[in-house]
Amino acid sequence: MFTNLGDFIVINLSDDDFTFMGKDLKRPECVVATKKGDLFVSHAGNGGGIVRLNESGSQDFYIAKTGDIPAGFIPNGFALLPDGSFLIANVGDEGGIFNLGRDGTLVPFLTEIEGKTLPACNFVYRDGLDRVWISVSTWAKDRDESFKKNIADGFIILVDDRGARIVADDVGFANENKVDPSGRWLYVNETMGRSICRYSIDETGDLGNRETYADYGVGIFPDGFDFDVEGGIWCTSVVSNRIVRINPDGSQINIFDGGDLDTVNAAEEAYQNDIYTREHLVAGNNSILGNCASIGFGGSDLKTAFIGSLASERIAAFRSPVAGVTPPHWNF
Repeated sequence: MFTNLGDFIVINLSDDDFTFMGKDLKRPECVVATKKGDLFVSHAGNGGGIVRLNESGSQDFYIAKTGDIPAGFIPNGFALLPDGSFLIANVGDEGGIFNLGRDGTLVPFLTEIEGKTLPACNFVYRDGLDRVWISVSTWAKDRDESFKKNIADGFIILVDDRGARIVADDVGFANENKVDPSGRWLYVNETMGRSICRYSIDETGDLGNRETYADYGVGIFPDGFDFDVEGGIWCTSVVSNRIVRINPDGSQINIFDGGDLDTVNAAEEAYQNDIYTREHLVAGNNSILGNCASIGFGGSDLKTAFIGSLASERIAAFRSPVAGVTPPHWNF
């Protein structure tokens, strides 16, 4: 349901507003849509790779079959490249960023930084200048150790014509990171920092000081986000299965709340007392959204919002009154 309230459109979605596509997906955490109508999603089944959901309803599986395949390869966030291949953040124990060709060949793209082996990686984003931005949630081998509000050991890597380097650190469990439509800012969701922060980008790609753009409220554990053409930012929350829009004036509205109250309250209490564990995270899997993890706009008018998840075997979608911005991969 869409209503006008002052300068903003208020969206109150119910379960009936969602449609679903795809089947037999495993951990389709990230979604990438193109102008041609393709929807690509990460897939942890069959050895790990990417699935293309076609408008006809058919599915094409691009699974890692040859090359340097790490043990326990789990695709998380990924970027579609101009040649049709994919840069994939491996959230498995061996970590790293890998390039997957559509023929199933997997090769390392970045497996260490500053002399250290990369741990599990969360997200990889290619911007319009062909720079690659990578988020790593934590250095900890056991990522649960960083499920605390007072730990901020996540960091951001930039790969450009100067090579790979860490450009931001001390992030509270770094999750999705994207360059905004102006090209002037890098935004980062902090899952355990419970905020979305941003950094100015200079002409060399280096980042300025961190700014907190918005703090999230009780029960929100931010994961993915995307920008719309009116200056809003749409964010997804694991556990509570909420979709939130941050309006251009900084106010926030709940678009959808698909979580179980007892589950959310238990997770919130654990978070506040620094005893939050993976059990609190997976408790959100039973929502209609399957623990929503990301959002990406697509469709011919960029007004269809697709929702990635940690636990569903399909992708949820809804129609938005506001179009998303044209992403860098739109014409690939």
